[in-house]
Amino acid sequence: MADVGEILKSVLSTIRVPQPGDRVHKDECALSFSSPESEGGLYVCMNTFLGFGGRYVKKHHLRTGQRAYLHISRVRKPKSEDDSNSGSGHPPKKKPTRLAIGIEGGFDVEQEQYEDDVKVVILPDRQEVTQEDLATMPDVVRERVSQSIAGIMAADSVSHTLQVQQWDGEVRQESRHAAELQQLDNGLKIPPSGWRCEVCDLQENLWMNLTDGKVLCGRRYFDGSGGNNHALLHFQETGYPLAVKLGTITPDGADVYSYDEDDMVLDSKLPEHLTHFGIDMMTMEKTERTMTELEIAVNQRVGEWEVIQESGTSLQPLFGPGLTGMKNLGNSCYLNSVMQVLFSVPDFQSKYASNFETLIDEAPNDPSQDFKTQVAKLGHGLLSGEYSKPVADPTEENGAPEPRGDQIGIAPQMFKALVGRGHPEFSTNRQQDAQEFLLHFINMVERNCRSGPNPSEAFRFLVEERIVCQQSQKAKYTQRVDYIVQLPVPMDQATNTEELQEAERQREQGDSAPTVRAKIPFSACMAALNEPEMLTDFWSSAVQAKTTATKTTRFASFPDHLVIQIKKFTFGLDWVPKKLDVSIDVPDTLDLNGLRATGQQPGEELLPEVAPPPLMTPDVEVKGILGSHGNDEDDSLYSPLLSPVLDVSTVSQLGEMGFPLEACRKAVYYTGNTGIDSAMNWIMTHMEDSDFAAPLVLPGCSSGPGTTPTESLSEDHLATIVSMGFSRDQATKALRAKSNVLERALDWIFSHLDDLDSMDVSEGGRSAAESESGREPPPGPRVKDGPGKYELFAFISHMGTSTMCGHYVCHIKKGQQWVIFNDQKVCASEKPPKDMGYLYFYRRVAD
Repeated sequence: MADVGEILKSVLSTIRVPQPGDRVHKDECALSFSSPESEGGLYVCMNTFLGFGGRYVKKHHLRTGQRAYLHISRVRKPKSEDDSNSGSGHPPKKKPTRLAIGIEGGFDVEQEQYEDDVKVVILPDRQEVTQEDLATMPDVVRERVSQSIAGIMAADSVSHTLQVQQWDGEVRQESRHAAELQQLDNGLKIPPSGWRCEVCDLQENLWMNLTDGKVLCGRRYFDGSGGNNHALLHFQETGYPLAVKLGTITPDGADVYSYDEDDMVLDSKLPEHLTHFGIDMMTMEKTERTMTELEIAVNQRVGEWEVIQESGTSLQPLFGPGLTGMKNLGNSCYLNSVMQVLFSVPDFQSKYASNFETLIDEAPNDPSQDFKTQVAKLGHGLLSGEYSKPVADPTEENGAPEPRGDQIGIAPQMFKALVGRGHPEFSTNRQQDAQEFLLHFINMVERNCRSGPNPSEAFRFLVEERIVCQQSQKAKYTQRVDYIVQLPVPMDQATNTEELQEAERQREQGDSAPTVRAKIPFSACMAALNEPEMLTDFWSSAVQAKTTATKTTRFASFPDHLVIQIKKFTFGLDWVPKKLDVSIDVPDTLDLNGLRATGQQPGEELLPEVAPPPLMTPDVEVKGILGSHGNDEDDSLYSPLLSPVLDVSTVSQLGEMGFPLEACRKAVYYTGNTGIDSAMNWIMTHMEDSDFAAPLVLPGCSSGPGTTPTESLSEDHLATIVSMGFSRDQATKALRAKSNVLERALDWIFSHLDDLDSMDVSEGGRSAAESESGREPPPGPRVKDGPGKYELFAFISHMGTSTMCGHYVCHIKKGQQWVIFNDQKVCASEKPPKDMGYLYFYRRVAD
């Protein structure tokens, strides 16, 4: 061991002990999905703490010169007899009693037991140093190496800190209203039983307001069950925040809901608050299901969950290239479903998976933080088939796995951490909306593909909006970029109305009614999408006044791949989020050629390019609007002294709906004081904007003292517009003209396409012709266009009451076979539930 000892001593200065803040990647290779459980184990650099599989550790050594690696090999322990059931080999699962994962009483999460074998490996000759070998080495070597090994093994890996090991949906916070809750001395005493809603006489799902003692029914659930919203309406009328669910009161507590905080809460003074109305907690017994029990029941609801997951049928597991499962990292099924579909699109395959080795060679020293590397790694993992193998059970003879659909699969921990970094939602382990994640990821691809092929162009298309003034019959045309068609669900077009009414009648009478879904024709959804929208407060530049107008939307281009979102998630009249439980006969093929935009019609006159009257305070003279530098065509130099006059009543109405005040002010301002409807439309369109609740900044005003309009431009906004094929000069002009608001800048740039080539000098002093390395800028965004005929090749389905909970799976057509991807399970689909999808993916077919 003298030679190895000398070698180890020579590299001792490169061996570090992990310190607080160091990222230790000991569960996942930075360039593949190898792990300590994989054949060959994982090599962790003892200097950078990056992990590498056997295939890539030498590459890291040659690039960085690092020689000392800690090799970790992990073997799963066989299950003991106590853990086995002699009949099936699997113990019967207990029914969950707690809305939790990974803790007693919660949803079962199988915990495997492993044994680790560790040793130091010195490259390039892969000389091994075991713990026994270290004991014979000099003290200075033994101590440093042992401390590094102990530090690496004891440190929480990056994946461990990101992955949810336990999730408890019952953890509640103390209400901010509990300590000082006002209770009215109205002499009201509530009996221990026999309650009814004071408005509708409902006898279940009853809540007592803890301020005035009113007993009212709870919210109506998305499927029509529950109450009639009378407790919620009472809060909206009175502002009394806390209510307790009658029937859940026991000596141990009760369900308390805060309407103001919009969550289940704790009330440390609940016994005192109940005594005020004559209720003694110590004598009460439970007669109603708690909200936790109701949520568990919903999460186990037979209808939707079993149909979408194709439960109850024996599905044939599939293995091989393109059939790789993805482990659920804790509510990551939305990410798994979206990425499975994206890597069935040729543009993403060729950009990342086909160039995998090239991208790996070009990866930086820390590939865990590189977007292209991690996306390529994910694509290779899904498509190569390397990880699409059955999980071997060590208790079975000869290690032969039972083909139950469970795969070794991949755990995209680095990828999830990278794409979610800095995002308020995707950086968490909460459930998310698959549609929102799809757009988020496309945005990241746009930012990282400023040069070279951009696979997100496969989904990009142009939308033409045509507005016709009903008084002058003159028209206005604008174009915008989009990636998803959002299809409305006209519930009034259901074809099984009588069946729905009968189920509703049975529920109202307290009878057990079967689950009945509204059957909506796909043609009715398309008709609702194409129906002209009436604008009641449209400011017409032709008549210089407000009038009515109609707006129609058509495709200005057809993408290679079309994404359709069924707008199942909506708001009720009381602004309570709900999911529409519907069945839609989505077709296998689509012909949208009849929806192609035609542009200006022969003989049709266009509305004059005149801006609406500026919003100003009464004491500001008109001459102060443009000052000495403004002009009639460029509104980017408004005086920062201007204060807009906003319709206070409209702002108040929006604020009462729960929207941030600054968002309400911007909605009223940008819609020109044209009323609540147009302001509400603006809010719904811009709710996902990063600056949605930021203060209103008038055109030309800087975001802070001492800044100029140029300095305040967002680099992300510039990059987004440039990625669509426009020059930086054009992007700058658009953002300057529209106060650095991305959506308005895009509207402006598409409505000024004819003017872009004649642009003058930009901020850098270069003309448009001189920008972009001397090339002429393209006339507009890069979009692929062709016939509007499509065939369905994938869809993503959601189970649960809202996008913030539940579960996602996807179905993808591989050849002529539909395949269900349910996290780690990949099986041949027997009955793909095409009528219950949330996101549908079509690809163009030749005429």
